Amino acid sequence: MLIRSRRIGSPRRYRVSVMATTTLTPVPAGETDAERRKRLRTVVAASLLGTTVEWYDFFLYATAASLVFNQLFFPDQSSFVGTLLSFATFAVGFVVRPIGGIVFGHIGDRIGRKRTLAITMVMMGVATALMGVLPTAASVGVLAPILLLLLRIVQGFALGGEWAGAVLLSVEHSPDGKRGLFGSIPQIGLALGLALGTGVFALLQVALDDQAFLTYGWRIAFLVSIVLVVIGFVVRLKVDETPAFAEVAELAKKSTAPLRDVVVPPNTRNTVLGLLARWGEGSAFNTWGVFAIAYATTELDMEKVPVLVAVTIASLVMAALLPFSGLLTDRYGAKTIYLIGITAYGVAVYPVFVLFGTSNLLWFTVGLVIVFGVIHALFYGAQGTLFASLYPTPVRYTGLSVVYQFSGIYASGLTPLILTALIGAASGSPWLAAGYLVLTAIISVVATALIRRDDLHLTTGPQARPVA
Repeated sequence: MLIRSRRIGSPRRYRVSVMATTTLTPVPAGETDAERRKRLRTVVAASLLGTTVEWYDFFLYATAASLVFNQLFFPDQSSFVGTLLSFATFAVGFVVRPIGGIVFGHIGDRIGRKRTLAITMVMMGVATALMGVLPTAASVGVLAPILLLLLRIVQGFALGGEWAGAVLLSVEHSPDGKRGLFGSIPQIGLALGLALGTGVFALLQVALDDQAFLTYGWRIAFLVSIVLVVIGFVVRLKVDETPAFAEVAELAKKSTAPLRDVVVPPNTRNTVLGLLARWGEGSAFNTWGVFAIAYATTELDMEKVPVLVAVTIASLVMAALLPFSGLLTDRYGAKTIYLIGITAYGVAVYPVFVLFGTSNLLWFTVGLVIVFGVIHALFYGAQGTLFASLYPTPVRYTGLSVVYQFSGIYASGLTPLILTALIGAASGSPWLAAGYLVLTAIISVVATALIRRDDLHLTTGPQARPVA
């Protein structure tokens, strides 16, 4: 084994070991414990704040699609059709995300994780803030939904490169034995972003009457994004490039065509299984975090503010439990924890819809906390580490983006549309929709079970090996 020291665009020095497969121990040579703790705190803050802001922006749109956009941008439609059209523009963001994933994945694998994440954050923040000043259909007619759609496209394009980069920023900086814990940190940002978005909307609706909220109140939630983006951007500028990428750059092992390498052997199998393994998680999140709001306020005739508070509570429970999922991942392995969580989700779907069917706020909240706050936290905390493990460092950003963003089209973006259509076809009954969700869980369970440990490049749990 050859040991070499090198500089990575900063005064820090990293110990690199070159073996049969290139590995890196992210421990700067001569670094004191205090310096190490400070470096890791910066990594955690950059990953957590960045993903919180980005997901706040992205899912703020989802909340608005359920409560506002169907009235202000599609006012001439029936309530049902307006909701469908609103969710259709929501889904467009997921359709565009793979394009952003490919573009930013390539950039991230070529120039690094840090700079790529700075670009995505600025794009997302500007698009979200501009939504806050959009004219409505009452002012400019058909131009209003067109402009809304264009900004949603920018949002989706930016987020396409965000999630994978944030996961890698955290995982590739992780200390030995804590890869699962660090991999769960970006996921906390998603839960906090959703909670922040629904919480802000709930607060605005309490503070303002319906007319004031529809006139200008909802815009405040979007304009707040500017402040959040500035804070997140400043923190991200302070973090170092990941040691794993820096090693690849120094040893001239960058892929010339990351997208090609992700879809051809030996990565083909992992890519297909990753795309299928995510189906259940994507459908779950957008059911409980997005669709449930529209379902409760329309089909169940529940009040908007209490429903938003219920989703906020479930999201905060998820955020609190995600680190425990990371710890379990480090102990038992990412595949095992993800598999258990997805299975539990499939089992819980029908009972939760029974609770929803009571139209009782308490039982609605209990159902959300169980399936979204607890069960979703279990497998979502392991997801980032598991999917990052599917690929070697030179193509990891692109591979992770492809799996997460392409699956986002059918697993996430279309879910509210599919569920709304199935419930409409069943004259308001949720059981066809619930059956679809169970099917997605079964597909994910089978695909996850077929992932071979020997094909993972970042293992967790017993006999875990270093970043490769």
